[in-house]
Amino acid sequence: MEKYIEIRGTNLFVKYLNPDSRKPTIIFLHDSLGCTKLWRDFPEKLGNATGCNYLVYDRLGYGKSDPMPTNPRPSNYLEIEADILNDLLIKLQIDSAILFGHSDGGSIALITASKYPSRIKGILCEAAHIFVEEITLRGIYEAKELYKNSNLAERLEKYHGNKVDIFFNAWVETWTTSDFRNWNIEHFLHNISCPVLFIQGEADEYGTMAQVEKTVAQVKGKAEKYIIPNVGHTPHKEIPDQVLDRTIDFILQLAH
Repeated sequence: MEKYIEIRGTNLFVKYLNPDSRKPTIIFLHDSLGCTKLWRDFPEKLGNATGCNYLVYDRLGYGKSDPMPTNPRPSNYLEIEADILNDLLIKLQIDSAILFGHSDGGSIALITASKYPSRIKGILCEAAHIFVEEITLRGIYEAKELYKNSNLAERLEKYHGNKVDIFFNAWVETWTTSDFRNWNIEHFLHNISCPVLFIQGEADEYGTMAQVEKTVAQVKGKAEKYIIPNVGHTPHKEIPDQVLDRTIDFILQLAH
């Protein structure tokens, strides 16, 4: 089922499969340049293999959802995204969710589980950030150069249409401001009581192992890490079968 759902006066595009209301729903949360379509068939494969429902949606400004009203966004925008996700769960009456978040989406997943623990059964946290690192900023500046000097903007337009300039500039401008340099969500971690699996490529161009180690050390619930050699920032795209196998095992432990 594909539909638009109004949240806080804006329309979000949602793809939702709900064959069994007794089972948890896996919620897929995309990264800073992502959208529903860029997950490709990964959500369907994970849902089918685990017997869970699944939901993928485009955050405001991405994919088929309404555009962002403006470039600038507050330093706590990821916390706001967690609040929006909770609103979406309430509207769809989803009381048992497993969050699969990539990059920005992983950070949103952690914040959501901290603020709204009763709805969240587990977290698959892929390449998330809990604080800003120099490697993150270098990766963003490199992406900025690619945006100016390659066909990156054109490739993104296939998925986001005319929204690309606004959300790309919002990403770059937010993360590279001096105010955002001290952004840190570690204070949320001690409230996370559900199981967490942190997936990280050793060759991630946007984050180091410190993101993983500090997360698994501070969450209150059971935390595991899945570190993959010779893999970058998007393990679920680079080695999808391997990531599927590991995440299926994790979800089956939660869902049964």
